[in-house]
Amino acid sequence: MSETIVTDNPTARRYEAHVDGRLAGFAEYQLTDELIVFTHTEVDPAFEGRGIGSAIARHALDHVTVDGTRKALAVCPFIKGWIQRHPEYLAVTYGAAPSDAD
Repeated sequence: MSETIVTDNPTARRYEAHVDGRLAGFAEYQLTDELIVFTHTEVDPAFEGRGIGSAIARHALDHVTVDGTRKALAVCPFIKGWIQRHPEYLAVTYGAAPSDAD
């Protein structure tokens, strides 16, 4: 299986996943001073079922975590659902209840 490479494309305001040089999917976002708002995620049907959406979500949220200047707000159903299944990202999610570990 080919490697999925996810990068931020700030000009297009989206995180993009490429496989073998082909655009396999993306997650669009809008920025405010305090938030990165994930608005839409799309995976090319030719790449569905290969974890492309998960790779995009993980990379984007890892980037938010490392950057540390914004919280993530998911209005996109895919990203929202992904965060719910990966509670380790709640700390960078806007409006999430603080963890007991804090």
